Amino acid sequence: MDFSLTPKLEELRERTRAFIHDQIIPLEKDPRQNAHGPSKELRKELIELARKAGLLTPHASIEMGGLGLSHVEKAIVFEEAGYSSLGPTAMNIHAPDEGNIHLLEEIASPAQKERWLRPLVAGKIRSCFAMTEPAPGAGSDPSMLATTATKNGDDYLINGSKWFITGADGADFGIIMARGESGSATMFLSDMNAPGIGLVRNMDALDSCFTGGHGVLQFTNLRIPSSQILGELGKGFQNAQVRLAPARLTHCMRWLGQARRAQDIAIAYARKREAFGKTIGEHEGVGFMLADNDMDIQTSRLNILHTAWLLDQGQRCNFESSRAKVICSEAEWRVIDRCVQILGGQGVTGETALMKIFQDMRGFRIYDGPSEVHRWSMARKIIGNKESK
Repeated sequence: MDFSLTPKLEELRERTRAFIHDQIIPLEKDPRQNAHGPSKELRKELIELARKAGLLTPHASIEMGGLGLSHVEKAIVFEEAGYSSLGPTAMNIHAPDEGNIHLLEEIASPAQKERWLRPLVAGKIRSCFAMTEPAPGAGSDPSMLATTATKNGDDYLINGSKWFITGADGADFGIIMARGESGSATMFLSDMNAPGIGLVRNMDALDSCFTGGHGVLQFTNLRIPSSQILGELGKGFQNAQVRLAPARLTHCMRWLGQARRAQDIAIAYARKREAFGKTIGEHEGVGFMLADNDMDIQTSRLNILHTAWLLDQGQRCNFESSRAKVICSEAEWRVIDRCVQILGGQGVTGETALMKIFQDMRGFRIYDGPSEVHRWSMARKIIGNKESK
């Protein structure tokens, strides 16, 4: 595995870094954002900045208007975008749109791509992915899927509830997971203004970096024509893996940028803040935390690059993406937690970006599968294999 950067990728990394520093970080205090994320107006402005910089939706195929980045190339660029909480929104690589773009590129029909994918890549519309349900429906265990899809002529009627649906408020279309009469799951595409879809409410959450926040949706006899089945009928769970394995990894990439930002803030503070006759960075308690941060950041980066390289070789990488997701979510969280401790009182205020990073990142250990579920899944595979992973 050769992770050295080509001159072209090095230029793209530096261009992304400069774009985030010069144009996006100054907008982090923009009042056009609230507890449920950046407003529609702010997102539009951010998208236009990235478009002018030639950095919009870089992971999409060249045919669809992106830069056609490989998984390893995404790892480099997404980390730089993640250095600002607004960077992924600006570059149109935030969840859930980033994962939906990848999924649609892989399994959508040509007509579906023209209707939904192309404007999504262009940043003209937003999307959501509706799978998680309130109890007793699907959460960490997708086999508990309770939303139903009943055949009605050439259409399907969707009924059920979903929650923690990121970006639902203001999304133009959604990908809906529902169980058919045979018991198998299918993905359906639907415009979000279709009769039968109701946004019940937005959930209050620690994070505030996702446009549209996290919504509760109710489907009541939502009529979807057969032409809007995404992929094959009854292949919903299999198709979900097309999305989930790479999406877990891109979360790791973006949050690595936030961890690096936190470390930079902590280093700058440790160099200038004095206590007991010297800068606090010279005290072992603080210095060791900074060293541990550096190790966690590098460990995360290497896990991301290794798994990205495997994906680029055409491997499915469900095991490896679970491993990377646990390692990165927990290592990057440790970095943030230590940085808050280093800044002391400053770390729990809005005087720096650290408090927001802390609030935004905590959910990373839960969404796209809690660490415990990934460990359980990995353990089953390890025990089931004669040869150790």
